[in-house]
Amino acid sequence: MEKFKDLLQASFKSNDTEEWLDVYFTRPIGLVFALMWIKLGATPNFVTILSMFLGAGAGYCFYHTELWWNVGGVVLMMLANFCDSTDGQMARLTNHKTLIGRMLDGFASDVWYFCCYLGICLRLWSQPIPFTNMEWGLWIFLLCAYAGFYWHARQCQLADYYRQIHLYFLKGEEGSELASYAQQKQIYDSLPEKGAFWDHVFYYFYMGWCRKQEKNTPEFQRFFAKVKAKWPDASDMPADFREHFRQRSLPLMKYTNILTHNTRATMLFIGCMANVPWIYPLFEVTVLVAIYYYMKGTHERMCKNMTV
Repeated sequence: MEKFKDLLQASFKSNDTEEWLDVYFTRPIGLVFALMWIKLGATPNFVTILSMFLGAGAGYCFYHTELWWNVGGVVLMMLANFCDSTDGQMARLTNHKTLIGRMLDGFASDVWYFCCYLGICLRLWSQPIPFTNMEWGLWIFLLCAYAGFYWHARQCQLADYYRQIHLYFLKGEEGSELASYAQQKQIYDSLPEKGAFWDHVFYYFYMGWCRKQEKNTPEFQRFFAKVKAKWPDASDMPADFREHFRQRSLPLMKYTNILTHNTRATMLFIGCMANVPWIYPLFEVTVLVAIYYYMKGTHERMCKNMTV
């Protein structure tokens, strides 16, 4: 039992950034699956691809109005999330990290939610809009496109960025995947013109991902430029300064968790099983958008007021 606890702790990114539901439910189950897949000789990439099929199956289940179809969708989505936890835990425990793995890991949850949005759209197409005599028709596609393609991506993008920033000050460069557009462009420009196809694909999109994160956080960019100028290596940063930043950033970690999976999945499950699936995209463009702006505004003010 002690060994399992040690492995579980080793598989966390950090206690600061883990959500309580993940700590006590998703991660332990994910670790059991991780140990099983490692024993069977499977790779993290196999588990990630499996999660895509499970998430796609959940989307198909949510297309149906019958309760048991939707219960099946909940089960498949939970299994997909276990796989998402499992592949990361496998990679950290076995140090089996690959470029393709990073690409697949970022792409997998997009596949799940795209299929779920599509299932909701097809399900509601001919149903009436609440309190009206109009059918949803094209309106549900517009609502889901706005929620999924625009806000879902922005929310997850910023939440991931703030987590990596927090990990940088908590654990240094080795414990964080905080990356800059300039770094990724330098790598992209150094790639050979021929060959390395997947490297070109990954760094092209990762470069764009980093650029959007940086454009969205101007105060942090100014603050971090001063930090890097004073302490080029994170290990040179004074411990009290790092702890000061950590204490101010820590309350925001709960919002990064809300904007990623568990909260949005819970609303998706409730909406589909109660046969009101439209509440999920509506929740995303109202409640989650409000949390997004609060989190962003608080973090930007924090960085503006930090003294380097």
